[in-house]
Amino acid sequence: MPSDLTCPACDAVYDAGPDEPWRCACGHALEFVERPYPEGEPLPFSRLDTSRGLWTFFEFLPIEEHVTFHEGFTPLVEAPSWDVEFKLEYVFPTGSFKDRGATTTLSRAAELGVEKVIEDSSGNAGASIATYAARAGLPADIYVPDTVKQSKLMAIQRAGARPVRVEGSREDVTAACLKAVEGDGRNHDAAEPVDAGAPIEEAESGSDANETRRRGDDAPYQRGEGWYASHAWNPAFYAGTMTFAFEVAAQRDWSVPDALVLPIGHGTLFLGAYRGFELMVEAGITDRLPRLLGVQSVGYDPIVEAVGGERVVEDDEVRTEIADGIQISEPARGSQIVDAIEATDATAVAVGEGPVETALDRLHREGFYVEPTCAVAPAALAHFRERGLVEDDEDVVVPLTGSGLKTL
Repeated sequence: MPSDLTCPACDAVYDAGPDEPWRCACGHALEFVERPYPEGEPLPFSRLDTSRGLWTFFEFLPIEEHVTFHEGFTPLVEAPSWDVEFKLEYVFPTGSFKDRGATTTLSRAAELGVEKVIEDSSGNAGASIATYAARAGLPADIYVPDTVKQSKLMAIQRAGARPVRVEGSREDVTAACLKAVEGDGRNHDAAEPVDAGAPIEEAESGSDANETRRRGDDAPYQRGEGWYASHAWNPAFYAGTMTFAFEVAAQRDWSVPDALVLPIGHGTLFLGAYRGFELMVEAGITDRLPRLLGVQSVGYDPIVEAVGGERVVEDDEVRTEIADGIQISEPARGSQIVDAIEATDATAVAVGEGPVETALDRLHREGFYVEPTCAVAPAALAHFRERGLVEDDEDVVVPLTGSGLKTL
């Protein structure tokens, strides 16, 4: 049976099903009731059967495997000139780490009997959800900014999903998407799919993403146009990104690095990593958590402000647009990200365009063909070392999260 959902803020419990809420009636994000993990010592990496990809760790997951390309176990490679190990998260079916969450989210949709999924994204998550929805045989509406990269838009279209362009900020995209999820949006069922290069259907923008229609004392149940396959809100997505931590540990013969440096937009990989390492502590696989150092883009850095972090900028830069994948002003689970940073005795910084461009050029020249958002974490690494937050002899892992092919 699929796991029910619970609210950690008010202890409410919601039955699993296609009409389950996307968040609690109190406004808090929901989690799975079940938090499984295996007993006993894990197998050495040399004896681990990785043919199922990240689903190798099914004993940690509250979801059954239904929709998969056997994704996962991305390479963990040494980068001597950076004195780190890079985990090549851009080596996935859709070219981004978001496939970790898409396989678990669409598997959850399949086990619930969902008939249609809806997602909002700056590009990578939308392309991933669209691709895995196609694998599941489910229709999908993907709400995107009107400035979405053409390569990401085409990935959504070619998978047979329906992109809906929204003018305004990234928050406006979420607001328009929630109108559809809650049944307040226009009915797009009669609209024709959009051909590559053709005008994209537009949705209204400007509403408050935090305003959720209440139905008495009930939670905001899905009675709109589809099931919210949100990479920011849906706990199934974080179950998938949690496998990042399991892979890092397994590929290092079940040892935990001293620190990881990770980008933060909605924090899906950051929180997934934290939850994975935390679960390994509970399972007795390791006895410590690595420090999780976060990196945001200048001008989109509420987490940095919350933890008292610094800005690494040139001149008086107040906002940078180069890292479009993390242009999030209001992370859905911001308080949880702050808690994870504090729990691992870490911090977060914001980086400006200059350091990101320099890091991106260096990555490309060394053979790591990644998109600009990937460069924010390597760009922050030097700052962390200068400030003594990462010592020269410490063991550090940095994920490279999206392919440079996404920028074409």
